[in-house]
Amino acid sequence: MQIDKILYPEIKSYNEFKLKVSNLHTLHVEESGNRNGKPVIFLHGGPGGGIEPIYRRYFNPEKWRIIIFDQRGCGQSIPHAELKENTTWDLVEDIEKIREYLKIDKWVVFGGSWGSTLAMTYGITYPQVCKGLILRGIFMLRKKEINWFYQEGASYIFPDEWEKYLEPIPKEEHHNLLSAYYKRLTSNDSLIRYKAANSWSFWEASTSKLIQNNKSLHHFSDQKIAEAFARIECHYFINNGFFETDAWILENIKGISKIPIAIIHGRYDIVCPIKSAWELHKEIPEASFHIIQDAGHSMTEYGIAQKLIEYTNKYSRL
Repeated sequence: MQIDKILYPEIKSYNEFKLKVSNLHTLHVEESGNRNGKPVIFLHGGPGGGIEPIYRRYFNPEKWRIIIFDQRGCGQSIPHAELKENTTWDLVEDIEKIREYLKIDKWVVFGGSWGSTLAMTYGITYPQVCKGLILRGIFMLRKKEINWFYQEGASYIFPDEWEKYLEPIPKEEHHNLLSAYYKRLTSNDSLIRYKAANSWSFWEASTSKLIQNNKSLHHFSDQKIAEAFARIECHYFINNGFFETDAWILENIKGISKIPIAIIHGRYDIVCPIKSAWELHKEIPEASFHIIQDAGHSMTEYGIAQKLIEYTNKYSRL
């Protein structure tokens, strides 16, 4: 089934601007939809994924004031692929700076995959400005989640793609693939960085859907996109998301359980296994919880897209 049939029509931004958030970093921000509509901030995945035009199409443009932005180091934000001053907490403060700059009182926060991590962290930090959270493909950046996808677990389901992921890494370093990749993604040799970035990025792209195809949300054949995605992801993962504890989100999520929250997760999500969504659901049973039975990780799978749009329509009335 084609998701074009259920997504809203393509629209262009009515406002694009650069927002300097530190002496080093400047963000690229876009607004689209209804200037007087309900504000929603879209948090992209990765970290390091950058924004895509399709993100606007999950929101009714007559009802929503849609705000999307490239997080530090990716997309049109500068400096490109920069790891300095690039932590979860920097991004949380960036979101708040965007809200203040746009003079928004409260807004809905929408995030999938890493975007769900960031949305929950922002909500816990600034609950008073969140009207609701729409979360897809739950990821809480715990060690077991990282190990599953980058060390052992997902490799049993996609052994063919796993072989390609291993190609840049010699066998003697296979015991700690995250560290091995980090060494190469931060190398001074651009060819080493590019080779590692390609393998890292295509591993995720090749495992993100229940029925795999050659269409990826991000254009990883573009070296610039692949490098930002892989470098920044690996930087966050090797630093445990910069959280004080491994289960920081679960330990703090009850504090926002009274905020309307929707949790949407594909049954066959290999990138972010459904157990994390289930554990989140058990911690905050007040939240709406939906398992999409015929989907994996991607927001472009029909069942996931359909449920996301159901909730963007519902939350436009908050």
